[in-house]
Amino acid sequence: MLSYPQFSPEAFSIGPLHVRWYGLMYLCSFVAAWLLGRRRAKNSGVFSKAQFEEVLTFGILGVILGARLGYVLFYKPAMFWQDPIKILQIWQGGMSFHGGLLGVILAQWLSGRRYGKSLFETMDFMAPLVPPGLFFGRMGNFINGELWGRVTDSPWGMIFPDAGPLPRHPSQLYEAALEGIVLFTILWIYSARPRPKMAVSGLFCLGYGVFRCFVEFFRQPDAHLGYLAFGWLTMGMLLCLPMIALGLTLLYLALRRKIPRAGTRGITGS
Repeated sequence: MLSYPQFSPEAFSIGPLHVRWYGLMYLCSFVAAWLLGRRRAKNSGVFSKAQFEEVLTFGILGVILGARLGYVLFYKPAMFWQDPIKILQIWQGGMSFHGGLLGVILAQWLSGRRYGKSLFETMDFMAPLVPPGLFFGRMGNFINGELWGRVTDSPWGMIFPDAGPLPRHPSQLYEAALEGIVLFTILWIYSARPRPKMAVSGLFCLGYGVFRCFVEFFRQPDAHLGYLAFGWLTMGMLLCLPMIALGLTLLYLALRRKIPRAGTRGITGS
């Protein structure tokens, strides 16, 4: 069994300003997206660096608002009428990836239109920039000692401060590795060469959906929701199934456009 390192939720303070690790992880996510996006802008020609930075700004607003509202909508809808002021307290944790994704899609569609880009042109460009943010987000969950895994007798099980006396899977680290490091590596390499429109977005949706569903088998479901059906189906899985279906559909459409039809020559997608 591994020892869970005891973290203070507060990274540091300067006078009355208290900076929490969770907020700091979001800052690291945005910095990583900015650095990687500037490099993609230089190499891809889809956006200039200045255009990318504006699109990223819209994306940051979309992910924060969408992630928080999505968390409340999907996991704690009663908060809307019982204690709506808590919706603004994002430093306490409680952000939904799926809500953030919807917020980003809306923001990228609006911002991409300013430069004559379609939704999928923008999303294909931005998709490889998302996994580093997922990595830092899951590390924030680990530092906060939240969203822990199910009870385990594996040698790497950990006893989390608020999860009882039994060792549990450090599922936050599993997600950080798969959704963050592995998915980023796949997308970055795949998008390094020109791909048909929708292909990169499709690969992102498929990869995230599969990795998240896999980790859900090790992650403890939210206490107030539990298992939705069959003694194993969780809300995380349910929200990922449409992503997997969408990813497969987008990849099929993208790759089909690239394959020349019978009797034609060199017809490819863009």
